[in-house]
Amino acid sequence: MRFADPWALLLAPLAWAAAALVLTRGRDAALAYPAGELGRRLPPSLRARLSRLAPPLVSAAALSLAAVGLARPQSVKLLPGGDGRGIDIMLTVDTSLSMSSIDIKPNRITAAKEIAKAFVRGRVDDRIGLVTFGGAPLLACPLTVDRDALVERLDSLYPGMTKVDGTAIGDGLVSAANRLKDGTAKSKVIVLLTDGRSNTGIVDPITAAKTAAAIGAKIYAIGTAGRGTALMEVDDPKYGKQMVPTDDDLDDALLAQLASITGGKSYRAETRGELEKIFQEIDGLEKSEVKHPDIVAVADRHEPALAAAALILLAESALAATALLRWP
Repeated sequence: MRFADPWALLLAPLAWAAAALVLTRGRDAALAYPAGELGRRLPPSLRARLSRLAPPLVSAAALSLAAVGLARPQSVKLLPGGDGRGIDIMLTVDTSLSMSSIDIKPNRITAAKEIAKAFVRGRVDDRIGLVTFGGAPLLACPLTVDRDALVERLDSLYPGMTKVDGTAIGDGLVSAANRLKDGTAKSKVIVLLTDGRSNTGIVDPITAAKTAAAIGAKIYAIGTAGRGTALMEVDDPKYGKQMVPTDDDLDDALLAQLASITGGKSYRAETRGELEKIFQEIDGLEKSEVKHPDIVAVADRHEPALAAAALILLAESALAATALLRWP
């Protein structure tokens, strides 16, 4: 127990000093103006003594309790932080136009977003960020522990959002690696999710993977596409939204090479269920130790003292208005 404002406790002795002063003055006044002979022989009644002693003493008690309340007593509890386990993760998601294909239900981008959101919510000790790429990379969210903010950014992803056509896997990886390089976590991970073949960009994917390896980041490369031809939604300026066929162009060999360079792993998901299992496997990755600071839990306990003071004052007022004043 501690007091947040201990100076308020000084009001308590002042209240009792004031009560003593009132009682002393009352006694001196009685001596200065004595009653008649009969009055001097009769001892003061209990009612008379109460009517003189009770008000200042009760007021002093109430003010003392109020002083305790104003001093803000607080209970203090130390909650040890303990050791958590966490890593820095950059989700690197392809948002090229082909991610609207419906071979993975309801479509590739929606399935990826929903599964990634569940993954994010389960990683309570990690910092996670988000890079998206089409023909160019875009930082959607820096490394953060704010799960709600990251989920909101995942929700905002859509095919073609970078406004540059193509699939720049290397640029997306370098952008993610740049966000990880200054992190303090011992373990760094890039989760790459794409449905296509790298066909544009400034940095080639192999160079990007070597850059990631140089900072100690592993790449877990996920190819998300069915085999063969899939239907893809396009927005035709003349006919509106149309479903057009698109061939499987996923470069499994490249994904395996990217993972191998960094000590990670490559996967291929042809269904939503397979994609969920892949994220569950990644969820069991090695984790670095994170020391959580101890937490000091402080709770104010001023209410009982203030409530007791109020009740005493109410009781005194009621008694003064009835018994002490109305007794014959």
